[in-house]
Amino acid sequence: MDQTAIFAPFFAMFLLTFLVWVYMYARRIRFITTRRLTGRELQQPGALVAAAPMSVTSPADNLRNLFEIPVIFYAFLLYLFSMRQVDALYIAGAWIFVAFRALHSAMHCTLNIVMVRFVLYVIATLTLWLMIVRAAVRYLGS
Repeated sequence: MDQTAIFAPFFAMFLLTFLVWVYMYARRIRFITTRRLTGRELQQPGALVAAAPMSVTSPADNLRNLFEIPVIFYAFLLYLFSMRQVDALYIAGAWIFVAFRALHSAMHCTLNIVMVRFVLYVIATLTLWLMIVRAAVRYLGS
């Protein structure tokens, strides 16, 4: 199997993070300019969060979330590549993780239905943990 195939979902997660970052700033800038808020009004910690509706704050919350479990995803994919363990099951798992994280981000940044978001998050995260357990069993068994 081509070991570099693992980098397609790896870069897809980077793309997702970039898109959420752009969306977050688009929402923030539109809110700040339509409200004509000044830098002085926003300089206090938490001022933007206190003044902004959920449609402005949720993308920022999601962006922070993309620097939690996905960091483990990136490290794990690099481990798989460096140990030459990439196979079709890991690639499928990585794409499942990316797909459910993308759905989670879409839900978080728009409708923000917490229970739907939670289910999407759990599916993605359990997929990652199962991939890690599989690799750990192989590592510990060798």
